[in-house]
Amino acid sequence: MDPMLNTAVEVARRAGMIIREAFRDPRGLVVRSKLHNDFVSEVDTSAEAAILQALREAYPDHEVLAEEGGLSGPGGHGREYQWIVDPLDGTTNFLHGLPQYAVSIALLHRRVLTQAVVYDPLKEELFTATRGGGAWLNGARISVSAERRLDECVIGTGIPFRNEASLDRYVAMLRDLSHKTAGIRRFGAASLDLAYVACGRFDGFWELDIRPWDVAAGALLITEAGGLVADIDGRPDYLDRGSIIAGSPGVFSYLVELSRASNAR
Repeated sequence: MDPMLNTAVEVARRAGMIIREAFRDPRGLVVRSKLHNDFVSEVDTSAEAAILQALREAYPDHEVLAEEGGLSGPGGHGREYQWIVDPLDGTTNFLHGLPQYAVSIALLHRRVLTQAVVYDPLKEELFTATRGGGAWLNGARISVSAERRLDECVIGTGIPFRNEASLDRYVAMLRDLSHKTAGIRRFGAASLDLAYVACGRFDGFWELDIRPWDVAAGALLITEAGGLVADIDGRPDYLDRGSIIAGSPGVFSYLVELSRASNAR
C-alpha cells in the first residue's frame, strides 16, 4: 500500500472509532446548525481534529481542506499536496440513528487526485484507491457496473438543500430518470453513494450544489474502478464546479445527456 494511502487509512479508522463510540448514544451530543438542514455535531469536530492532527504530524508541509475547519497549512502557489477531508459525511443520518455515513479522505498532488479513502465505520467497509492502482473494498478489487440499459439501472442522488436555485434543474432530471430507470435512491452521504458506484451497487450518481470534501475521494474510487466522473454539464472540473455526475461507461453518457436536456428547459 502507498505510504500516503496507508496514513489516510489509519486516520480514517481513528476517526471511525470516535464516530462509532458516539453512535451508541447520540442524544447528549452538542449540535449546531450551519445552514438550514446542514448540521455539525461535536463528533464532526472531534473526528476532524483527530484526522488533522495525524495528517499534520505525518506531513507538516501539506495543505488541508476540511469541511469544518476550512483551508489550513503552508499554502502558497508552490504547494504540491492538499488533503481533502470530510470527517463525518452524513451527519444528519448519524444524528437520527440512520446507519449511513462515512469518513472521507482524499489527496491531491498538483491538483490531481492521487489517494482516496471512504470508510464506513459501522459496516466496517473500507474503500481505497491510489491513482493508477485500481479501487478496492476491504482488500478485494472492485469495478463499476457493466449495466448498459438505463431502464435496468439504479441511480443514486442527493437533493440540493443548500441552494433553491438548483432545484428546478434537479427536479427536471429527477422526473426524467424516475421514468427511465429501475429506481432512484437518496441515502444522504455522497461519499458512500460514490463508493457504491465504484463497486457496482449503484450504476450512476448525480448531485448539484455539492462540496469538494463530499466527492473527492469517491470520484477517484470511481475512475480507478473503471467509471467516469464530470460536473453536471459533463466538464472535468467537478471539484471546482460544485456538482457531479458519475457512472459506469455505459450509463454515464445517458446521465450527461439528460442533465443537459434538463438545463435547456
